[in-house]
Amino acid sequence: MSPAKRFAFFLPNIFTGLNMACGFASMVLASRGMHYEAAMILILGAIFDSVDGRVARLTGTSSSFGEQFDSLSDAVSFGVAPGFLIYNKYLYDYGRLGAVISFFYLLCAALRLARFNANLSKVRSDFFQGLPSPGAALAIIGLILLADRFPIIDGYSVYTMIYTALYGLLMITTIPFYSFKNSDFVRKHKRTILFFFFVGAALTVIYYRIMFALGMASYVLISLVYYVAKMKEFGDAFEWSEESDS
Repeated sequence: MSPAKRFAFFLPNIFTGLNMACGFASMVLASRGMHYEAAMILILGAIFDSVDGRVARLTGTSSSFGEQFDSLSDAVSFGVAPGFLIYNKYLYDYGRLGAVISFFYLLCAALRLARFNANLSKVRSDFFQGLPSPGAALAIIGLILLADRFPIIDGYSVYTMIYTALYGLLMITTIPFYSFKNSDFVRKHKRTILFFFFVGAALTVIYYRIMFALGMASYVLISLVYYVAKMKEFGDAFEWSEESDS
């Protein structure tokens, strides 16, 4: 194999490793009480996570190793790190209960990632089976950033246990969440989708302390309403199954 080809295989894993590094750095920062910085670096990790798969597909270097490494990296950056961050910021004062809630979030993220790997070929590509772990992590990040903008939130930290547990549960449900992949709706409304994407991106850049929490809450609410309205159409498409396709 030529050096260029070897580098092409290695390149996606560089971004995956950078994602994991962001998760580790977030925990270090959170342990020092730098919660805002810990949240921001997880956003950088999410960007790296969105890049590695695309790079692998563009270079034709997708592999089973890359998929497993990506899941391990996600477990750190979108499971352990957000769980530790929310515990360190809010749940530490609630003793064992706070620790249990934080661990519950981590457990749900790990189960979500394991189910994704095991059930990858059995679910529809245009929907996620349960809320993706990066989305749940962005919800935790959004809460930290929202509290930085509105410090009054710190006075209601007891409700962060419900918030954390709720996003944990959303990860392990079989509720479909729109993935925007292989979608006829997106193909038919490319210009409209692109317009709203740029508007959302601009608002996120300007009002990032508000938009992450608001954006994830809106995504979850719209997905839940859509699921209730279209429940019969999905049938058992998102039910867990250990049966082989053969």
